[in-house]
Amino acid sequence: ERRGEDLRLAYVALTRARHQAVVWWAGSWDSKNSPLGRLLFARDGEGNVAPRGSATPTDDAMLARLRELADDAAGCIAVEEMSPSLPTSWSQALPDTPVLATAAFDRDLDLRWRRTSYTDITSGAHDQPVASESEEPLIGDEPDEETPVVEASDGLLDADLALRAPSLLAEMPFGAEVGTFVHGVLEAADFAAADLDGELDAQIAVARAARGTEIGDASVVRAGLRASIETPLGPLAQNARLCEFDRRDRLDELAFELPLAGGDQPHGWATLSAIASVLRRHVRPEDPLAAYAERLTDPALRQRVRGYLTGSLDLVVRQAGGRFLICDYKTNWLAGPEEPLTAWHHRPAALAREMQRRHYGLQALLYTVALHRYLRWRLPAYDPDRHLGGVLYLFLRGMLGASTPLVDGQPCGVFAWRPPAGLVCALSDLLDEGTP
Repeated sequence: ERRGEDLRLAYVALTRARHQAVVWWAGSWDSKNSPLGRLLFARDGEGNVAPRGSATPTDDAMLARLRELADDAAGCIAVEEMSPSLPTSWSQALPDTPVLATAAFDRDLDLRWRRTSYTDITSGAHDQPVASESEEPLIGDEPDEETPVVEASDGLLDADLALRAPSLLAEMPFGAEVGTFVHGVLEAADFAAADLDGELDAQIAVARAARGTEIGDASVVRAGLRASIETPLGPLAQNARLCEFDRRDRLDELAFELPLAGGDQPHGWATLSAIASVLRRHVRPEDPLAAYAERLTDPALRQRVRGYLTGSLDLVVRQAGGRFLICDYKTNWLAGPEEPLTAWHHRPAALAREMQRRHYGLQALLYTVALHRYLRWRLPAYDPDRHLGGVLYLFLRGMLGASTPLVDGQPCGVFAWRPPAGLVCALSDLLDEGTP
């Protein structure tokens, strides 16, 4: 493109002169690509000028070409050769050598200011696997260890037959690598595709080629992911399924960065104790996360932060009527080691315990505030009571499609929670204002 523009400028210079145009040529290595060099040596019989020249012409070849043009121009072109004169150079008196000195820090650094995230806040509560640094970032809330949250499986023997249905993704390995792989497939896949199997096969192939993650039998993974996409999501989502949302009604990996307690100019702290107080004031005792406020006192958590909160929402879907739901994908293994994984392991009570144990309750709160800020800035007549639909934590290994068993009307594999609008607004204000 640059050479095309150079050629255009040369054309203007050669055709707009009223009385005389003076053109200079000095042979150099790259002059083969100059406009003049290409006009004279890289033009075909139809007048097309190539974008690059094949070789730099010698001075003799250039003189011969110019004289050929002059002979054809009936005295309108004169060719003159400049003889080099003795070189002259100008030099300036050397300035005084400056005195060098090291820079001095003349301000205090706030070493407690940080760019934090849910994963950073909760990292101390989970054992971190020892591994080499990954070339690509992994999903930080996918556990690497196989540690079940449910009680001993004796209760499985007494469970309804439907709850004993095996997980379709039981053969898929577990861990952060697999979780990141699944997130990538679901982010790219069109849930409403006419050929959903073909769509998932294509996206699985792309993700495997990019990351080289070991997932076992790809057809088994495809069948399990299809079942999760076709599972009714329960009353909070009006029993909609992911496959009913096309691209115009979904936002994938919605990234956010929110200032905490003043952001660049902090005037306080965002503390977990203050978040716990807000949670206690706004959540009813029968709420599935009512007891989570006590978990926020866990000393392994980062108890106070300042700076910025960053993160990414796996999926936001828009329902008819303008309600927005946050969906978060989880691939956690909830059975014991070497234990068959079933729908029973993903019943609502088990998921509620996993939400508290893994501190997903904190993640749900922070991510809902992020969506609240996003909609407040962009949606005319925004009303959190009407537009915030809640959060759905999708434990994919427990979602079995249309046959997913229900417990008290709630499908296995789906943890649904709608925090009160007053809680979300109060928490948003708390993160913004901070505490001393």
